[in-house]
Amino acid sequence: MELRKTAEAGTLRTQEDAYREAYTRFLAGSDEKSATHAYLQNIVEQLPTRRVLLDVGPADGTTTRQLAPHFERTVCIEPSEPMRCALALTCPQAQVLAEPVLEATIDARADLALLSHVLYYVPRAQWVATVSRIMEWLAPGGLLLVLLQNPDQACMRMVHHFTGLRFDLRELADDLTVLPPGLLGDMELDTLPARYRSRDLDEAVTVADFHLSIPGGTSPTRDAVKAYIQQHLHDGDGGYVLRHDQHVLHLRRPVR
Repeated sequence: MELRKTAEAGTLRTQEDAYREAYTRFLAGSDEKSATHAYLQNIVEQLPTRRVLLDVGPADGTTTRQLAPHFERTVCIEPSEPMRCALALTCPQAQVLAEPVLEATIDARADLALLSHVLYYVPRAQWVATVSRIMEWLAPGGLLLVLLQNPDQACMRMVHHFTGLRFDLRELADDLTVLPPGLLGDMELDTLPARYRSRDLDEAVTVADFHLSIPGGTSPTRDAVKAYIQQHLHDGDGGYVLRHDQHVLHLRRPVR
């Protein structure tokens, strides 16, 4: 899950420093970033052309920085001002647009577009419109990758338990079948395994709070989260494991 901040959602999201600390702890205990970057690198190497990279919602640009050197041009859409400031330091070569996806105008056609862990923050009714808009910015034969956590794994089961929210790219894939053939060609769903591990219960609770800070969800008490972790995420050896596999939806624009 990428670093984001929306002041109205969740207790951590009203405290930027605490939110960043939780995100940092999560990354330190998870293999998500290393696995994701290796996965994306393999995809980039197979692209027939690498002129334009479009990263929608890159946050602080950690992943953008890994991919940008392989492309002639990088364009980012990032409505959050604090994240744009971080992105300017991480990827100074990128063109950064502040408008939301449905309001943005892009004068390029991307060979690869990335929408990584952004749809948690987009109303469900706007998922198809958001993805359709990004598909319009793809070059013929271009590829859009949409990433979200697998809702059937431990992390998102925890989110559903406390918030009632569920995010499923398989539902989006079904909805996208209504798009015109000229916009959407091949579609494929892949799974990328990921695990967070910790032997520190307080840290595990902080990381869980990070994942629970989603717009539209309720904010459970820390004691409730701690009890859930002790019951459901204990590894039997004095530590805690949070499985958070990612679904990766591949959407390719037809060549013609």
